[in-house]
This record gives sequence, structure tokens and C-alpha cells, in this order.
Amino acid sequence: MPLPTVAIVGRPNVGKSTLFNRLVGRKLALVDDRPGVTRDRREGEARLLGLEFRLIDTAGYEDEDPQTLPGRMRAQTEAAVRDADVALFLVDAREGVTPLDSEIARWLRVGATPVVLVANKAEAKVAEAGVLDAYRLGLGDPVPVSAEHGEGVVDLFEALRPLVEQEEVEGSEEGDEAAPLKLAIMGRPNAGKSTLVNRMVGEERLITGPEAGITRDAITLDWEWQGRPVRLVDTAGLRKRAKITDKLEKLSSADARRAMEHAEVAILLLDATRGLEAQDLRIAEYVIEEGRALIIAINKWDVAENASSLFNGVKAALEEGLAQVKTIPVLTVSAKTGKGIDQLLGAAFELRDQWSRRIGTGELNRWFEAAVETNPPPAPGGKRIKLRYITQVKTRPPSFVLFGTRVDQLPESYRRYLLNSMRRDLGLGPVPLRLTMRSPSNPFDRGR
Repeated sequence: MPLPTVAIVGRPNVGKSTLFNRLVGRKLALVDDRPGVTRDRREGEARLLGLEFRLIDTAGYEDEDPQTLPGRMRAQTEAAVRDADVALFLVDAREGVTPLDSEIARWLRVGATPVVLVANKAEAKVAEAGVLDAYRLGLGDPVPVSAEHGEGVVDLFEALRPLVEQEEVEGSEEGDEAAPLKLAIMGRPNAGKSTLVNRMVGEERLITGPEAGITRDAITLDWEWQGRPVRLVDTAGLRKRAKITDKLEKLSSADARRAMEHAEVAILLLDATRGLEAQDLRIAEYVIEEGRALIIAINKWDVAENASSLFNGVKAALEEGLAQVKTIPVLTVSAKTGKGIDQLLGAAFELRDQWSRRIGTGELNRWFEAAVETNPPPAPGGKRIKLRYITQVKTRPPSFVLFGTRVDQLPESYRRYLLNSMRRDLGLGPVPLRLTMRSPSNPFDRGR
């Protein structure tokens, strides 16, 4: 899907290029105290608390003859706003509303492009009068921000979100069930990763043997399972970093980690003859930290001793060592005989579906209201924490932003309650979830 377009518009020297640089995360636009530095439209991809959009920095809007340079610059600005999905109209809160601001507002009010009024340079108390003055422009509530200091981004997010947030469309590459499942096989050396891949694809595609560390590069294979495409990545065995002294092994380890970062689901392969070791937990933690869905597969199950005790011990150790993600699937396989491979791949496809899921706004709001009513947030120091609303900002993994007052004092136990409730009630299963807390900012609180 093409990204929605947001155009920044305003008279010269109100901070348009500074806000542009802030939102795209790089100093792409020249910034100077002199007015009129920006002449042509500059574009960049912006990200604001998970919202993604194409941002256009425009020249300062001036009332000049169309044949002059400022007049031609104004024509470029007008074209950018006509083509945009949203216009960010910046005024200078320190200077207050000027006659040119009023003229720009009249032009924007008669146009078809939705407008968000932004009062920039609002970091000082003296700017409060200018913010209030902006109401007379007739464009709704002004959003006070400081582009230079990065203040007011939460309020700007709330104003922009209804106008630029996109629903995931079926058939897009990220949500398309027909797209190849990107599956990484990871684990310690000699756990049987290459043997498992060979059994999956039905040929001796990778070199195997009793020696540890045969695989050095991350090997990618395109393959089909039951008519569904899979992109398999066999990675080098990952030992504890302190034990890696050989330069080539360091490169192999880095290559394995890069391969995992491009995967959707990672299978951590354990050796049934050795059980779960500390290095396995470190690999699992790394996969979860990178936001990838994880499956634990115990290999060499055909030769495992005390199988029931081993299986229960692995599950118990995972529950204790990976408390941030509950109920990670634990399956048993034999790369030698092929037993359990179909169940393993079926679980991987199911996990990808959960990892890619977007919760409908209505369903998410109903869950949130019920979860807060069932277990209200605490009141540290006698002052209740008020949770206002939650929104999903992205998928893969599912990521949410929770808005409220005093959320910085929300205990970790309550955050875990929300995440566990979300997994249970919204069918998100054992995939990693991201939950960020945000409080609306008020630039006038500084120094009070």
C-alpha cells in the first residue's frame, strides 16, 4: 500500500523544516534563521510512534505575484497540499497569529485536504497566549509542539492518527498468506539443524556430519510444504560468545543473527541427548527481543531417554527462563526419521498468522474497557493512574501504544497483566507483543 501523504505548510520561518527533520529522523532539510531557505518540495518517509507516512516539506507561503520566485514557490506549496492526504498547518506560538496566517487559514478552509493546526515553538510559557490565539483561525484545536525540542509528539500523534492510520489490506506482502513463510532454523552447534533441513526438502542439500560447526554461512532454500511456499534458512550453530575466538566463527555467528532478523518464525532446535542448556535460553531471548515468533523443537526424539521427564523439564525451564512470553510451543521431532516435521511446520504457519494479526479497533476497545474494569490500575500515593485508550500501531509483531496519565508509574505487574490478558482474550497466542506507554505532553508544564 502507498503511504499516506502529509504536507507541512505555513508562512516562512515558523519551523516547517525543523519539524520535517524531526519526523523523518534525519537532517534532510536545511534549517536556518533566515526565512525562505526552503524553495522546492522535499520529501521523506516519517515515523511517529508507529504511524508511517510520506512527509513533504514545502516553501514558506507568501502573498506575492505568481510570476515572482516567491509566487512560484507558493504554487508548489499549493500543489503539494492539493495532492496530500493531510496538511499540517504550522503557526509560530511565540509570535501569535499574523495576517498572513489568517490568509493561509482561509485558503486551507475552502480546500478539500484535512488540516491539523500545529502551534510550534510552544516550549516556553510565553507561548501560551499564541496557542490560544490560534483558535481564531477556525481550524479546530491547535496542537502545541516544539519541533526543536521534540515536545508534543504524543498530541500530534493523536491528531494525525485518525487521518493517516491505514488498515492492513489482505494481499499485501506482509499480510499475504500466499507469501513464503520465512523460517529460520537456529540452535547450538551439532543440534541437527542441517539434517532437519535436508529431511524437510527431501534431499541432501546441506553437508552434515558428526563434526560441530560444519555450517558456516546462513543458507537460504526456497521450498514448498503441502503446496505452501517456505523460505528456509539454515544457520550456523551459536555458541556462547565468550567461547568464540576464531574470526571465521565470529562471522558465522553474526551471519546467523542477521538471518534471524529477516525471519518471521524461528525454530530453536534442541538436542534431546543434552536437554535445555543456558545457551539455548540466550538464543531464545534474542529471538524474542528481536520480535520474532519462536518454536522450540526437541530433536533426536527417537533416541531420547526418559522422554516424558525431559519434555516436562524443558517446558518448566522455559516457563521460568522466558517469563516475558508464555506458552511457547514445544514440539518433538526426529530429523533422522522425519517424525513430527509436519506438526512443526503447521505450528509455524499458525504462529505467523498470529504474529501478523491486526486487531479491529472495536474489538481492541471492548477488550481494553473490560480488562481495566476487571482489574483497575493502582493508585500510587493515593493518585489513581488513568488509562485513556489503546491503539495498535503495527503488526509483525503486534505493537500497541497505551495512552493515559501518570503511566510512567504503572507497575510492571500491571503491564504483564495487560499483555497476558491480551494474549488470552484476543487470540494472539505466544508471539512477542510490544506495549508502549505514553502520556499526553503539555509544553506549558515546564518549570511549574
